[in-house]
Amino acid sequence: MMIDSGNTAWVIVATALVLLMTIPGLAFFYGGLVKRKNLLSILMQCFVSLAVVSLLWAAVGYSLTFAPGHGILKGFIGGFDWAFLNGVGLDPSPYPFDATIARIPHVLFMMFQMMFAVITPALIVGAFAERMKFSAFLWFTVLWSLFVYAPIAHWLWASDGWLFKMGAVDFAGGIVVHVNAGVAALVAALVIGRRTNLKATHPHNLAFTALGTGLLWFGWFGFNAGSALAANGLAANALMTTHLAGCAAAVMWLILDWIVLKRPTVLGIATGAVAGLAAITPASGYVTASGAVVIGVGVSLIAYFFVVVIKPLIGYDDALDAFGVHGVGGVWGSIMVGVFASPWVNPLVKGALFGNMKQLEIQLFAVFVTLLYSLIVTLIIFLVLDKVMGVRVSGKEEAMGLDISYHNERAYTLIE
Repeated sequence: MMIDSGNTAWVIVATALVLLMTIPGLAFFYGGLVKRKNLLSILMQCFVSLAVVSLLWAAVGYSLTFAPGHGILKGFIGGFDWAFLNGVGLDPSPYPFDATIARIPHVLFMMFQMMFAVITPALIVGAFAERMKFSAFLWFTVLWSLFVYAPIAHWLWASDGWLFKMGAVDFAGGIVVHVNAGVAALVAALVIGRRTNLKATHPHNLAFTALGTGLLWFGWFGFNAGSALAANGLAANALMTTHLAGCAAAVMWLILDWIVLKRPTVLGIATGAVAGLAAITPASGYVTASGAVVIGVGVSLIAYFFVVVIKPLIGYDDALDAFGVHGVGGVWGSIMVGVFASPWVNPLVKGALFGNMKQLEIQLFAVFVTLLYSLIVTLIIFLVLDKVMGVRVSGKEEAMGLDISYHNERAYTLIE
């Protein structure tokens, strides 16, 4: 089958854009929010997630996620047909089907999906920032990628995935990435516990956070529009809805800050933007502009409530609001696909507003089973690691900061 040069060029660019989201986008977004004595530890965790998960993906992750399943596990996890990229070549593959339709090289599809596998465990870093052992983080990243990310991605994105065959849709990772990482972040925060001497502290460098937000937003166009796997109208729609949802959520969060805090804040508009981008991710290839704006406004209202009211009320220490922003955003957006999906955008899917209540039921079910599976398996991974090697740094190491205690390096200042 002939390769489509236009589609191939676009997906190459989109792959690079999604890589940009992890480093430096997420690294700077999270890095600006922690204490300066922990800045390098955040950068390191994002860098190592990129390096380790990429190698793991090439070895077995891609095959477990997208290769055909076998036997009793068919539909739940892929086989080892493409382990170590055996058979992943320059021609389109008949499986997964999207690579054939788009006529892009199989190896390019593998690389594009690799960037999603990379950023998903990196999102969880926001929950246990400033207090997790680096060695435990490495093991967690490997185990979680294999036993949580790969199965859930197979369920929704592989041609024989059981949720995919049921009719569940997730255009660019609202369930696979954001719901999945969000609930894992909540588990991490609960298992590791609160930071020592936790008190209200301001982010040490909001300029870094604003820079990271801009890089994330820029990369998100590759994340969502690239998921069309073609340079076509669907990609253009995803680009448009992604931007509008991010804008609507940013403005809504700014308004809420203005009402509650009596002033608009940089942290607020940045957080709102990321929440909106997370929420539109599963819906970007299915909804119109109006649906995107409603999703953006709605996610800020819900996520703000979780971050400002629910988190202090319950008392869990989701340090950088990975659950409150990404998890809540992913849940909201994934459910709203079942409401706003328009056949005028994508004739394959229509939501409740267009007479198909069944899609809403399927989306609710897909979100629920993902939450449940990710919660249970993430908890098992954390408990096993804690028993074997311990996951939390010592009180002295936490007080010193992880930059010094684990990496013996300092960022741009010697004074905390």
